[in-house]
Amino acid sequence: MSVLSLARSQFAITTLFHFIFVPMSIGLAVVVAYCHTRWYRSGDEVYLRMTRFWAKFLLISMAIGVVTGIVQEFQFGMNWSQYSKYVGDIFGAPLAMEGLMAFFLESTFLGLWIFGWGRLSPKVHVVTVWLMAFGTMLSAYFILAANSWMQHPVGYVINHATHRAQLTNIFSVLGNSTVLLAFPHTILAAFAQGGMLVIAVCGFLLLRGRRNQVITRSLHGALPFALITVLLTMVFGDSQARLMYKQQPMKMAAAEAVENTGHNVAFSLLSTGSFTRDPGTLHRELSIPDGLSLLATLSPGGTVQGIRQINAAEQKKYGPGDYVPVVGVEYWTFRLMVGAGILMTLIALAGLALMRRRGRALPKWFLRATLLGGFLPILGNWTGWMFTEMGRQPWVVFGLLKTSQANSPNVGSADLIITLAGYIVIYGVLIAIGGWLMVRELHTGPEPDPGSEEDQAGPHAPAGRPDLVLAY
Repeated sequence: MSVLSLARSQFAITTLFHFIFVPMSIGLAVVVAYCHTRWYRSGDEVYLRMTRFWAKFLLISMAIGVVTGIVQEFQFGMNWSQYSKYVGDIFGAPLAMEGLMAFFLESTFLGLWIFGWGRLSPKVHVVTVWLMAFGTMLSAYFILAANSWMQHPVGYVINHATHRAQLTNIFSVLGNSTVLLAFPHTILAAFAQGGMLVIAVCGFLLLRGRRNQVITRSLHGALPFALITVLLTMVFGDSQARLMYKQQPMKMAAAEAVENTGHNVAFSLLSTGSFTRDPGTLHRELSIPDGLSLLATLSPGGTVQGIRQINAAEQKKYGPGDYVPVVGVEYWTFRLMVGAGILMTLIALAGLALMRRRGRALPKWFLRATLLGGFLPILGNWTGWMFTEMGRQPWVVFGLLKTSQANSPNVGSADLIITLAGYIVIYGVLIAIGGWLMVRELHTGPEPDPGSEEDQAGPHAPAGRPDLVLAY
């Protein structure tokens, strides 16, 4: 592999590791804040036990997310120094705001919430958990603003003397049309991941014969929460697709492997094709007539640009080169992302329908399906990220800087191989520890209902002042 390919692989692998836990912590933060609020307002002890139980998963995911995220920012200076030099004046601004504002907000109020039990007034304590949840979302906004600038650069000028992009308007960067749709799409997907994790954990415990009010009430709340957030994620994803068609038409064309510009273009559901760099190798099998034209232009007869025409136009605008991403990757990541969303919707709908049958146990096939549902958001987030980032190639900043011009010139293959191997080992250990902690909490389960057989079988933590087992 070339140095560039190794640098790209390192960034991709560490990002995929990191992106397991970030959406999970954002979604679970809202779940925990909701449970705590319900306990504060109602005094219902079940909500306190729900808060205690789901907080353990939240803290595990946040701890691993923070550690794995540190490597991401260091890579900009280590492996992508030319990129940092060229756009650091712009890209660094939202990242600095994320660190100085959002991360400190998130970490400060997380600490106050953890150690505030019995020390802060109940009202102030509830406020801290919501401010912590807000901090996770604010952090995501600044990071997405930085990434959206790479997709659609705004608020800058090129200083030809220094050969650098310089920031002219931070509000243009923060109000970029791309981030205004990417943020709700990403945050709603994170909420969906939190909801689906709750459903999966409840399904696992029910399969093991564990049944108490924490499990049943969590499942009752998580099913509609997951359904609504998944559907809203799709709505904003649809809007993103149309904006993407305007800003990066090549990405849309590659997602559908549309060879030539045409009208009434069908949406390909499944296809058998070799998906080489020559889009003409695509052979469609199953498609929706006029579907892509409708998706891209809101008109069944709308014009959709083809890969060949877009490539020719970009060669004319930016100079000689190949501006076609890997069509097979774009085609299948798009379908896996959408497919994951559809399956999550079906699981949530099935659960809501089955829960209406009062007094009847949930069937085992559904409980097993919830276990799959716990991994579907990760698949959707991974493939969505890959679709977005790889579809922008060969650009690292669309229209301004190519990926081949962005890596560090003095970092060799040996350096990248050694550091990549180290990251894989470290991240593997972190995921093993995180997985072990989560499995341990799964087997322990939530605190039993007072007076139940499970409660009488052994001691459990008192409900008066939760010690959240924060030795993680």
